[in-house]
Amino acid sequence: MENKQNLQIVENLYNAFATGDMPTVLGSMHPDIEWNEAEGNSLADGNPYTSPDAILNGVFERLGANHEYFNLSDIQLHNMSDNKVLATLRYEAKVRATGKAYSAQAAHFWTLNSEGKIKAFQQYVDTKKLADSGA
Repeated sequence: MENKQNLQIVENLYNAFATGDMPTVLGSMHPDIEWNEAEGNSLADGNPYTSPDAILNGVFERLGANHEYFNLSDIQLHNMSDNKVLATLRYEAKVRATGKAYSAQAAHFWTLNSEGKIKAFQQYVDTKKLADSGA
């Protein structure tokens, strides 16, 4: 895949996530994806998540259950070599249990295969902000 195509695939995933289109989000992933949440993130207890269903159940459903809202903002996509894309962004969210909102800086490192499926994901995030909010 060309880097421009990889950027479009990742951009489409973020757009689908923003509208709650989980079939499109999960459909962009390779069946044997390796997904890692940042060390220190409460969702890292399932690392590595190794299928779209594992990510849906272990990450996305828990985010929805634990937050009044969870949005991504200021997304900037960066071309990289070898079918990789770096996204810099922010999480804008509010934790249900504590009522605390947070705005946390994050980065996502995506690896795609030659067919344009997401093969790997690594999250980096300000885990102190998440922990301070009760996330």
